[in-house]
Amino acid sequence: MLWRTSLFIVLFFAFCPSRLVAQEATTNHNVILRRDPTTSSPALEHLTKGARLTLVDALPDSGFYHVKTEDDRVGWIFAKYVSISTTQTPSTPPAPPSPVTAPPSTECDSSLSAHVYHPSRLIVKQDCIAITGTIVDATANQSTKEPDGTRHEPDGDTHGWLKVDPGFEGLLNSGNLNDEAGNLVFEIICRFPVTQPDAKTACQGFTDHVSLPPVGSHVRIVGRYVQDTFHGQWNEIHPVTSITVIP
Repeated sequence: MLWRTSLFIVLFFAFCPSRLVAQEATTNHNVILRRDPTTSSPALEHLTKGARLTLVDALPDSGFYHVKTEDDRVGWIFAKYVSISTTQTPSTPPAPPSPVTAPPSTECDSSLSAHVYHPSRLIVKQDCIAITGTIVDATANQSTKEPDGTRHEPDGDTHGWLKVDPGFEGLLNSGNLNDEAGNLVFEIICRFPVTQPDAKTACQGFTDHVSLPPVGSHVRIVGRYVQDTFHGQWNEIHPVTSITVIP
């Protein structure tokens, strides 16, 4: 009897694959895909009525849906211009994680995550890694130069550049290569005064204590490895737990 029961279970799953609900949507109006959930945010793409979308988040934020287009652009669209449809799609095994060329670390301060502005925009690839490289000037080609070599973001974070050491090139993606001069971005959170209204809560009552060495320093950075879906979808260390100068 045991073999018959086992055979029944095998046949059941062979001919009755499990299914899952995918949240898909279409645009019901010509609409702008924006970088951030605000009308003042730069336009990433102009979508026509009927464009197919996938929801990144099930619920709207500030009147916008976080979506991904058919060409894999991720951004925000006015919720009233999105028509949601629930479709049944066959379940598939999860894709294997992208290879990471840095070993996991246990040195990260997990409490920092509570002070990251709009954390849903970040895809976490590895909770904690330690990498080495050289700090380069991320403001060299900007109209506003900064002595510390980082862009001072309105959400209070640094936008720094790390030229990774050989062996860490696998941490870079096309966004890093095309938009960040081939560098890995690193963000020390709440480093500067916050001028972006919707980001002030994240930094309220928090003081940054990360040491930022000067441009040209060879360093070891510990932090969370993520992909930022708001901008050029580059990879970054965000938040940074520590930066240490090394020989």
